[in-house]
Amino acid sequence: MAGIPHDHYEPKSPFEQWLHRRLPIVSLAYDTLMIPTPRNLNWWWIWGIVLAFCLVLQIATGVVLAMHYTPQVNMAFASVEHIMRDVNGGYMLRYIHANGASLFFFAVYIHIFRGLFYGSYKAPREVTWIIGMLIYLAMMATAFMGYVLPWGQMSFWGATVITGLFGAIPGIGPSIQTWVLGGPAVDNATLNRFFSLHYLLPFVIAALVAVHIWAFHTTGNNNPAGVEVRRGSRAEADKDTLPFWPYFVIKDLFALAVILTIFFAVVGFMPNYLGDPVNYTEANALATPAHIVPEWYFLPFYAILRAFTSDVKIVELTHFLTFGIVDAKFFGVMAMFGAIAVLALVPWLDTSSVRSGQYRPMFKWWFRLLIVDFVVLMWAGSQTPTVLTGWISLLAATYWFAYFLVVLPLLGVIEKPLPQPETIEEDFNAHYGAKTHAAE
Repeated sequence: MAGIPHDHYEPKSPFEQWLHRRLPIVSLAYDTLMIPTPRNLNWWWIWGIVLAFCLVLQIATGVVLAMHYTPQVNMAFASVEHIMRDVNGGYMLRYIHANGASLFFFAVYIHIFRGLFYGSYKAPREVTWIIGMLIYLAMMATAFMGYVLPWGQMSFWGATVITGLFGAIPGIGPSIQTWVLGGPAVDNATLNRFFSLHYLLPFVIAALVAVHIWAFHTTGNNNPAGVEVRRGSRAEADKDTLPFWPYFVIKDLFALAVILTIFFAVVGFMPNYLGDPVNYTEANALATPAHIVPEWYFLPFYAILRAFTSDVKIVELTHFLTFGIVDAKFFGVMAMFGAIAVLALVPWLDTSSVRSGQYRPMFKWWFRLLIVDFVVLMWAGSQTPTVLTGWISLLAATYWFAYFLVVLPLLGVIEKPLPQPETIEEDFNAHYGAKTHAAE
């Protein structure tokens, strides 16, 4: 953590000194484990280790599954069945991999909303936040391509619908769609491309995660109070921080053990609960499922995509002003990607000088409504389109954009925050008592 005094690695034995002069890898590991960490981090800060574990789990199981998978349209579905029935432990590997994606996204959504509440995107951590958003986009691309690989009905038609969105881009859309598909329709070239990218992107995510960790080690961890660690002297820094090892490592490992207990219970007893039974039918281009629905972690943005139909006034107005260039389909695509873009832009949309939502009474209510809104969008995305679900989706999508583009900028001007602690030590003592601090 730059600027905060703390112990650094000092090689002692001749071998350690020899290695340190040539490759200071032990020093890097030591400084990472012993990095001073704000002592007031609460349980919302345990999801980082869950995400790291999920990434390793997905890569490890994915590499083994790739050894037995055949990316060919006439054999892909059968090769998945072969993994499930004939490969030793194959059914468990596949269920861990499939449900691991759900755990990955569950953890990343909590991680993102925690950052939104505690202001982890505010200066000097804007770049850290942007890197996190790039990781999230790479996760979405990887998960989408992975969902296509089993080559079931939902895989095939999901790929058809989503890749069809590129065709909605005026002018260059059809060319981009053909380039993505490798041909005029979802077929063997598409499956090969998606398999290659699904195998490659997790390693890109791993590289981005390394940069993400480097970024917040440079700026320092945010914390629930939203105040910075004192950097004047070692004694002051020690009052605000604790070494990452053993305090937070043990805490994180305990939380990980609890979460994995639940995860493996799901894998063992209800592995298909989050999946769609339609995907256990082999892909058929001549039979369209009654209701095409993506995985649960895409549902909020899928609902936004479907919310803006041709009879929505803003779509009609945009269609008129652009002389018919922007139709309902393209508007929905822009809204879907715009919903993610406003997340990335939140460091500049939030005008409040107060970092943590703990001290922003008005903000708390709007933020709670945002969480409810996200759940409503998820529900709406899972439903068969009707007039009612269409209106619910539209209202929920409107609030999503209003929160980031209107509410956050205005709250920074009109909200009166509560008194904040001067130091992390003060916040820690207020929650856990000065006796706990003194006992250390």
